[in-house]
Amino acid sequence: MTAENSMGTSRVSSLILKTGIPLMLSLLINSLYNFVDSVFVSQVAEDALTALSLAAPVQVLVSSLGLGNAVGLNAAISKALGERKPDEVRKTASAAIFLAVCAWLLISAACLIGVRWYFDWQSGGNEAIAAYGRDYLSICMLFSLGQMGQWVFDRFVIASGKSKLFLFTLSAASVTNLILDPVFIFVFQLGTKGAAIATVIGQFMGLLAGIWINRRWNREIPFSFTLRPDWKNVRAILRVGIPSTLVQVLTSFVTVIMNSILLVFSSTAVAVYGVCSRMMGLCTVGVHGIDNGLIPIAAYNYGARKPDRIRESFRWAMIYSVLFYVPFLLLLEIAPSFVMRLFNASDHMMAIGVPAVRLMALSWLICIPSLVTAAALQGLSMPAPSMILTMLRQAVLPVALAWLLSFAGNLNLIWLAFVIAELVCVPFSLFLWKRTLRRIL
Repeated sequence: MTAENSMGTSRVSSLILKTGIPLMLSLLINSLYNFVDSVFVSQVAEDALTALSLAAPVQVLVSSLGLGNAVGLNAAISKALGERKPDEVRKTASAAIFLAVCAWLLISAACLIGVRWYFDWQSGGNEAIAAYGRDYLSICMLFSLGQMGQWVFDRFVIASGKSKLFLFTLSAASVTNLILDPVFIFVFQLGTKGAAIATVIGQFMGLLAGIWINRRWNREIPFSFTLRPDWKNVRAILRVGIPSTLVQVLTSFVTVIMNSILLVFSSTAVAVYGVCSRMMGLCTVGVHGIDNGLIPIAAYNYGARKPDRIRESFRWAMIYSVLFYVPFLLLLEIAPSFVMRLFNASDHMMAIGVPAVRLMALSWLICIPSLVTAAALQGLSMPAPSMILTMLRQAVLPVALAWLLSFAGNLNLIWLAFVIAELVCVPFSLFLWKRTLRRIL
């Protein structure tokens, strides 16, 4: 570790792309298999698609544990690399693996306790929806060790600036899932249960690929599993990661509330909301790729005490995020009906979905400054303001506005609530960033 890492020396405009593009491709593959999952399941029945929409907030809850661990270890390891402390890198890596196993045990316990109750509550008395949902979610949760482990080994390569290796780990998971989805859903006629089996097999393939790639090509981060981690490093991961986890947990509950609001209109509205969520994951891969790439760059240069590079990386992240999203925005605004037809939409679903897609697409454009700011704050080990910003735009404002506008009895106003929420958060996010520059840098 005597030589300077490229995070502190490469031209920032190129470094953002070098770090972000592999993440974009990986996120694209990941989003594609979630998207294709929904497309395949929609061919089974609209109730099956609705079940996946109802399962989505619980899946976000599950992912939040892996995400929190990943965000925390990403910032902690990148900072240790910037400070050139190899022993801290090793201890942090082992602590992250320990936390991943703990997360899996917690998820499995929650599955055994709560899945049946959750679908009895959320299905609105529709037993077909509840059965589809229980089959899917139980498998995804009980076998989530692959997902928790994949989060860790993916972030090891990101934290060390070898983001292109991330493409191979997630590709292993996604390609496996894409191949097995039609086999289990249609050939074996397992419906949503088949989609879940394909998903967890893919996640375990991603985990195995991550272990192998890190052992072979990422010697900068040594790792091993231990039941006695260094608790200082565990706390360092949790300090940055817990706010991200809490935000995702809150987002999960927000989705539950939004589904409850939409069920008053119809179960088809819930299915449309699920389609929009899948579309967001696919269309914002460029934005999220750049943002995830920004975190280790900001963390490294913060540890290396190079504030000018942090400012420059923030500026380029904003520019690239807009450029990568605009083509998707144009597609969604011009041809929303094409998107809905992919999900075997009925006339009723089409009438609801077309205005929903257009309004949600606009909200995703407006959210870019907030997303970039939240990522930069995480990289600077400032999780609290990042959490506040994300909670406002993803939870507090959308729910409050949607609930108030629902009394008007116009479903389109529910989608408009997301646009208004993002507009309110843009000036607040820029205020947070300018304050951070003054106080920290």
